[in-house]
Amino acid sequence: MNRDQILKEMGLGPIWKLRQPPKKKRGAAPAAESAVPVDPRTAAIAAMGWDELKQAVAGCTACELCQTRKQAVLGVGDVEADWLFVGEGPGAEEDERGEPFVGQAGKLLDAMLAAIDLRRGNKVYIANAVKCRPPNNRTPEPAETAACWPFLARQIELIRPKLIVTLGKPAAQTLLQQEVTISRARGVVHDFAGFPLIVTYHPAYLLRNLPDKAKAWEDLCFMRKTMAGLR
Repeated sequence: MNRDQILKEMGLGPIWKLRQPPKKKRGAAPAAESAVPVDPRTAAIAAMGWDELKQAVAGCTACELCQTRKQAVLGVGDVEADWLFVGEGPGAEEDERGEPFVGQAGKLLDAMLAAIDLRRGNKVYIANAVKCRPPNNRTPEPAETAACWPFLARQIELIRPKLIVTLGKPAAQTLLQQEVTISRARGVVHDFAGFPLIVTYHPAYLLRNLPDKAKAWEDLCFMRKTMAGLR
């Protein structure tokens, strides 16, 4: 599938041109280890390798989401990835299969990745802010996000990506630790503990709001330009 076909799949007919990117936003975000108070559980997770982390996530009972999940979803992809995409949480299909972004939103995410010459698992890692499905796909509660935070922080530390991309408002707020409006936060390189971070829309949102796919294409171009500058 060539790029024109991929863009058509995303609902974008013409090749949209990237707007002039804003200047990089300055000011350090909180370091990964300072997002929650350090306690024995957080300290233990911070020392885990991938095998231990996978086991810890699978057996986690730190919040009530464990009571309704079928399985926890750690993430998927290249553990030495340049790109880290972070979504909100697993949906019904993800809960069944144990992999993030495998439903309709996942198909759109794959098309978005392909539009900038990326593919799942090849220098790309995909994770979520929470590892268990919230009932009825509701937005995770602050306590649930806080319980899962040490896992995501450890994933970031292990991967050490060149660029983090948050998909949707909950993921952006989890990493930036502040109230976020996607329309205002996109198109800017933020800083998370020394890692450059870009905010864009969640694929599930784009499926419900087709006109914003054009803005998502702008964001994809901005991501690619930012990564090129980092290299």
